[in-house]
Amino acid sequence: MSASAFSAPIANVPEWSVTELASALKRTLEDAFGHVRLKGEISGYRGPHGSGHAYFSLKDGGAKIDAVIWKGTMLRLRHKPKEGLEVVVTGRITTYPGKSAYQIVVDSLEPAGAGAWMALLEERRRLLAAEGLFDAARKRPVPYLPTVIGVVTSPTGAVIRDILHRLADRFPRPVLVWPVRVQGEGAAEEIATAIHGFNALEPGGAIPRPDVLIVARGGGSIEDLWCFNEEIVVRAASASAIPLISAVGHETDVTLIDHAADRRAPTPTGAAEMAVPVLHELLADLDSLSRRHAGALLRLVDQRRGELRGLTRVLPGPEALLAQKRQRLDLAEARLAPALAANARDAQARLNRALQGLARNPPSLRLARARERLAAIDHRPRHALERVLAVQGERLNGLSRRLEQAPGQGLARLSGRLSRATALFSSLNYRSVLARGYALVLDEAGTPVGSAAAARAAGRLAVEFADGRVAALVEGAAPGSPPEPVRPAPRRAARRKESGAETRKAPVEGAVQGSLFET
Repeated sequence: MSASAFSAPIANVPEWSVTELASALKRTLEDAFGHVRLKGEISGYRGPHGSGHAYFSLKDGGAKIDAVIWKGTMLRLRHKPKEGLEVVVTGRITTYPGKSAYQIVVDSLEPAGAGAWMALLEERRRLLAAEGLFDAARKRPVPYLPTVIGVVTSPTGAVIRDILHRLADRFPRPVLVWPVRVQGEGAAEEIATAIHGFNALEPGGAIPRPDVLIVARGGGSIEDLWCFNEEIVVRAASASAIPLISAVGHETDVTLIDHAADRRAPTPTGAAEMAVPVLHELLADLDSLSRRHAGALLRLVDQRRGELRGLTRVLPGPEALLAQKRQRLDLAEARLAPALAANARDAQARLNRALQGLARNPPSLRLARARERLAAIDHRPRHALERVLAVQGERLNGLSRRLEQAPGQGLARLSGRLSRATALFSSLNYRSVLARGYALVLDEAGTPVGSAAAARAAGRLAVEFADGRVAALVEGAAPGSPPEPVRPAPRRAARRKESGAETRKAPVEGAVQGSLFET
């Protein structure tokens, strides 16, 4: 056979594209396996991706397979993936053509075996205990005799019947049942909602608020009781304002709600026994206490009666009590008659002394002496009053004369001061100077002109005489220009005090040198 025969294409082998082959492998793998359950250890888990999906691997001693949990499934999982945790997953086997690899798409996940469950339970217990949810200081006492009891359990199981039967035997109380699922997916959320719902009831409302809560379930495996280990249930039990009794499983079953509850009962029947006392025992105790109370009262009365009889024997009789008082009365009666006689004698003696005193100094004699003294002083007050009136009259006349003379003297003094001030004003007034033949030269601004140079510089002048002003033109001024009327010189009042009088002077403003007319 020649070499060309080996290089020729084989006509009966079909030709595939990479995509077609990947799709065919994907269909073949999914059709052959479908849903499977795998047990293995989680490896390479780094938490949810930014998209919300989770990627990791499952491995055992001989192989490894990639796994993916989509975002929607991740939110529904009760147990989240954790690195190194041995789990059992259920999902679909499929391929990822982009990497030529196969993987499992996980639909559910749960720890594998009791050991894994217990490890997960212990870790959760440790974390919640670190937050203080299991502290003894948070636990509240269960009321001795609750008015209403709330029960969170399944309405169809034997647990609720055992609780109701036990309550009816011990002490019948109204019971409110909040039906929930106690196993499976969504059970933890329903239990937490029931606890919060009972706490949300208003006291005295249409639905009575329970005084104590019982969360109960029958026995089962750790997987069956796992909803009572969920964090949402533990937090609801710890935050409950109503005292809570946990009764989950048998006495050997321990869940996290037992640590958070205020009391833990070994069984649901034990929870009912913790919630209420025994009515018959209470009645028996009450009857016993009543009999003891009645007996104690009888014994107390007998004791008090005996004490009273003993005290009665010790007390003295009426004769002994009154004998001393009677003796004192007899003695007082014996002393009374002599004392009255002596008192009468003393009173008679005082009366006799008073009569003798009146005889020696009768009232008529005292009255006559008083009249004599009155007659002796009859004229002296009148003479004294006349002398006082005379002196006061002289003083009044002198004041009247002074008062009549005062206005005239005052007016004379004021008139003299006014005359002196008028004479001083006349002597200082510059118009009196003008009246003697002098004149006052003013420029156009009304300022006095004190020199010839100032007059030539001003050009037009005003000459003020005693009877008025005239306009003047200085020689050398422009011919034919008539003198303009000159405004009156401004006057300014001034005060000057001379011998107590006020005078006025006319100021001269803008004077450049002393003048005869300045004041």
